[in-house]
Amino acid sequence: MRPTILIGLALFLGIASPMRAQNADARLDGFFKAHLDETFRMQPLQATLLGDHRFDHLLDDISRKARSGWLAHTRKQLAALPKAVKRSDLSRDRQVDYDIFRDELVRNLWLDENTRSFEEDPRTYGGYLSDSVYSLLTQSTLPRESNVANAIARMAQIPPIVAVARETLRNPPRSVLETAILQNRGAIGFYEQEIFKLVGDTPQLASLKKAAGPVVAALKQHQLFLENELLPKATGEWRLGKKKFSRKLELLLDAGLTADQVLADAEAEFARVHRDMYVVSRQLWSRYFPKAVLPPDDAAGRRTTIAQVIHGVSQEHGAPETLVQDARASVNQIKSFIREHDILRLPEPDRCQVLEMPEFRRGNSLAYLESALPLDPAGPSTYAVSPPPADWTAARVRSFLEEYNRHMLQVLTIHEAYPGHYVQLEYSNRSPSLIRRVLQSGVFIEGWAVYTEQMMLDQGYGAGADELPLRLNQLKFYLRAIINTILDHKMHCTAMTDDEALRLMMEGGFQSEGEAKLKIIRAKQSSVQLSTYFVGRIAHYRLRQQIQRELGDKFELGRYHEAVLDHGSVPMKFLPDLVRARLSQPR
Repeated sequence: MRPTILIGLALFLGIASPMRAQNADARLDGFFKAHLDETFRMQPLQATLLGDHRFDHLLDDISRKARSGWLAHTRKQLAALPKAVKRSDLSRDRQVDYDIFRDELVRNLWLDENTRSFEEDPRTYGGYLSDSVYSLLTQSTLPRESNVANAIARMAQIPPIVAVARETLRNPPRSVLETAILQNRGAIGFYEQEIFKLVGDTPQLASLKKAAGPVVAALKQHQLFLENELLPKATGEWRLGKKKFSRKLELLLDAGLTADQVLADAEAEFARVHRDMYVVSRQLWSRYFPKAVLPPDDAAGRRTTIAQVIHGVSQEHGAPETLVQDARASVNQIKSFIREHDILRLPEPDRCQVLEMPEFRRGNSLAYLESALPLDPAGPSTYAVSPPPADWTAARVRSFLEEYNRHMLQVLTIHEAYPGHYVQLEYSNRSPSLIRRVLQSGVFIEGWAVYTEQMMLDQGYGAGADELPLRLNQLKFYLRAIINTILDHKMHCTAMTDDEALRLMMEGGFQSEGEAKLKIIRAKQSSVQLSTYFVGRIAHYRLRQQIQRELGDKFELGRYHEAVLDHGSVPMKFLPDLVRARLSQPR
């Protein structure tokens, strides 16, 4: 068929001709790049955290006037986008990019107009006070001398940030302020000690120490302000309220679900997972309690069975000093299984480092994944594992090790690293689309990591003596994601009390009191984010079932997983069509 006929057919069907689509795609790329350049010029820290190092020596102007400029820029871009690029002219793949960009602008505009983070959340300033420097020294691929020089230049701009915080903060919620106080104390320790350990031996050390002095002084003044002036006035409301919560959830999750639908799904899944945990616990009962009679098969007896078996399994843990070594061992074991069972193709080269978590970042969880930056993807990714903080009591250390026993450590490594966050974000960083590399869906990211936990065990990981203890820990970890969603909704949309939340997590989720109390604090300090894990996992799980049913005997798990990851961290609503299109092509 001749090109002119092809073009005519495309126009008749309402599809952009190849040449028109190519031109429109290029206009979208140019528009988004110009948008990023202007955004980075106004907000240098955002550029650094995404891996664009042109502005690493600068910090944002966060005055009220400057922040009004950020809002005006968002409004201007939202209005200009459809004039600059006609969506129908774009190729189908780039229409997805257009929608992702437009939706991000809408979200940011709503957040700017409906939240007051600079006035009400003192943690907002933490990124400027510590992460702005820490990220330069740990994630940038620039020469070390350049990173240290940029850190020194940026440190000189921290005292003005502190001054703006003092002028701007008014009446924050007490729970939010208490965390900010702890974080600022950690930032003081970072500039007094940790930064010099991080940098090591360098000719720039004297200049770095000189720059750190005024920062420490400013942060100590800030600490006094937070504790003595702001804390007595910290009576702000942390509940978002049902109307705002529902709208925020629809915008941020972008999954085509209402808040009530998400809650209903979570409550149904809560009951199902409890049933599965009882089945596993009943099979393990005689291993841990060989001389005891299985409790009665009623509601109270089933709960007792699960709780006691969890306690028995939790005693199988390592020592504090071997946690990082144990995590490294689990990595090698899991990677071998992934290759042998064709779960997916692992990224090469492997840039994931398993390191001990810095002391000032410890205390809330055993591990986190700090991914290579989207615009600096050759940098390292860090799977950070935390021994218990040095100042913890023996009882608290024991509880921590029981929670993160040797079985849970493997589930956590699957989630954080292989084939969870590290692998998925490495795939995402290789997307040819700048929009998809920069504008990532938290629902996709967190949902994928939770999905992989059950998937790996379903495929046989840990088969043998450890199979049931692993499964019980995986179910408990997933139950935590479900309860997070229920907690997120009920704490912000109802009058749920701390005691009711504690009961839900400890009795319903078999969580320790210390862990549950930390989660209450987190729920008060955020909204909607706690729901991303469950919503994303359900979406990934349902899509897998749907595609597998469609393909029948032709379904290949490794090929399917790569088709899911090949498109970047896109909102889940786009994934079905993208995956089907990818599966129609050779692996």
